[in-house]
Amino acid sequence: MSIAGYQPLCAQLGLTQGIPYTPQWSAAPDFLQLIVDHVLTHQPHTIVECGSGLTTLMLARACVLNGHGHVYSLENGADYAANTRAEIARYGLDAYSTVLHAPLLPHTINGRDYQWYDTTALTAHDIGLLIIDGPPGFLQHHSRYPALPLLRERLAPRCTLFMDDAARPDERELVEMWLVEMPAARHEYIANERGCAILHLAKT
Repeated sequence: MSIAGYQPLCAQLGLTQGIPYTPQWSAAPDFLQLIVDHVLTHQPHTIVECGSGLTTLMLARACVLNGHGHVYSLENGADYAANTRAEIARYGLDAYSTVLHAPLLPHTINGRDYQWYDTTALTAHDIGLLIIDGPPGFLQHHSRYPALPLLRERLAPRCTLFMDDAARPDERELVEMWLVEMPAARHEYIANERGCAILHLAKT
């Protein structure tokens, strides 16, 4: 996907000063459109994303258009976190975004060991929107699985989860793991460029 594919979203959000696009790591326009549309329609007050970059900028700008909301980003790469903060500052979106350098730490969940983000500095609670686009899948088997068990207590009574790259077998498997643990969740799959899993979560 070339940067031209992002132009409609940039026009919609008023991002006229360029965007932090990288072909290898940036989310595809169709995934970004899904999460931006969700924010503009449902107007969540608290958004948490795993990973940072172009998603952060667009989510923060959507919060501006809503007149409220805040994006908290967990980013394991110190340089990536700094670059995202610089883009947020360049657009004057600091009041709507907090990018946390969150190194990957060992976590044991259900007897299995994972490397996942350090959430010590994350102050967000009542999370209405959870976006999962990290850690990288090559890091470990079911690399993104820890997000839900480790953040579950911070979720709002009703929360929507979006996961990118959901066409991959690893991600399909971990969605099934989540659904076993949260049987009341409603799952949708969007067959876009990389696949998107959407879970509608309600605490019971």
